[in-house]
Amino acid sequence: MALVKYNNNSISAVTSAAAIPSGAMTHIKTLTASSSGTLSFVNGSSDVVLDSTYPIYLFKFINCHPATDTADFTFNMSADTGSNYNVTKTTTFFDAIHSEDQDDQSVNYSTSRDLAQSTSFQKIARELGADNDQAISGTLYLFNPSSTTFVKHFMSNTNNAYQGNYSMNHFVAGYGNTTSAVDAVQFKMSSGNIDAGTIKLYGIKDS
Repeated sequence: MALVKYNNNSISAVTSAAAIPSGAMTHIKTLTASSSGTLSFVNGSSDVVLDSTYPIYLFKFINCHPATDTADFTFNMSADTGSNYNVTKTTTFFDAIHSEDQDDQSVNYSTSRDLAQSTSFQKIARELGADNDQAISGTLYLFNPSSTTFVKHFMSNTNNAYQGNYSMNHFVAGYGNTTSAVDAVQFKMSSGNIDAGTIKLYGIKDS
């Protein structure tokens, strides 16, 4: 292979170039909570894209602060553009915790927080602290939501300041058991509002 050597004029002499490819991840929408009961991403509403444009969608949670102590952070999906958030789900839920004083460390599977063919909202973080400096951050991946052949897989990983001064890392995964296209996703606390925080939606292209 020949080695190409550029002189100082090489870049300035370029008069045209092929388009530089954009990154694999594209920002779609940011929602900011302010004492919000729910935050909803609905395809075709307020510039939200949640269809066959991307095979993978990523939600990022940034310092979502609950108004109520010990509230759980939850989500659900819709197959009717947000009229109902009631997609049937089968899921798993486990977490790792570590106390600030190092007296308590554990990994736990939570049978009370997973779902078996349920339309309920899925908990993706539990017992959030509502102190001024406490919040939840993390991610949720949703795979091929527009498919009319396959169920709708998702995976979530979050970390929150647990109400008793713990760091709690949650791992939640499962599938929406529907072959209808999922076209809306909603987030809310199990009690009280999302007092503050940001949720960002991205689309990820085929590799």
